[in-house]
Amino acid sequence: MQSDPIADMLTRIRNALMAGHTTVAIPHSKIKLAIAQILKQEGYVEDVSLTDDVPVRMIVVKLKYWGKRRERRPVISKIERVSKPGRRVYVGRSEIPWVMSGMGISILTTPDGIMTGQQARRQGVGGEVLCTVY
Repeated sequence: MQSDPIADMLTRIRNALMAGHTTVAIPHSKIKLAIAQILKQEGYVEDVSLTDDVPVRMIVVKLKYWGKRRERRPVISKIERVSKPGRRVYVGRSEIPWVMSGMGISILTTPDGIMTGQQARRQGVGGEVLCTVY
């Protein structure tokens, strides 16, 4: 049993990037799918798809790299969990963190759904900071 499935997702992505894999498979849940789709929207991963495997559906994330074949580097240089089961981090609309002075993103879960920190600032809502990516 996993105590933090979101941290498991982020660790799978981080490990696949360090190993140079092109794709990574993650067990499906609505919140993990929403996070993966935000990563695709923001240009950190190439594609996100679902498999219809039995008994467990999987989210397949196609990772994105830049550079030539020998010197290729992952687009995501750091991805880390902020709010954890042992210490939840909630922020108001004026306290949403800037990641790398706006070069990265923070992903929040708000009453209006899961969104980036920039979208939450525009809509004027706060919430729980799930993770930061840059």
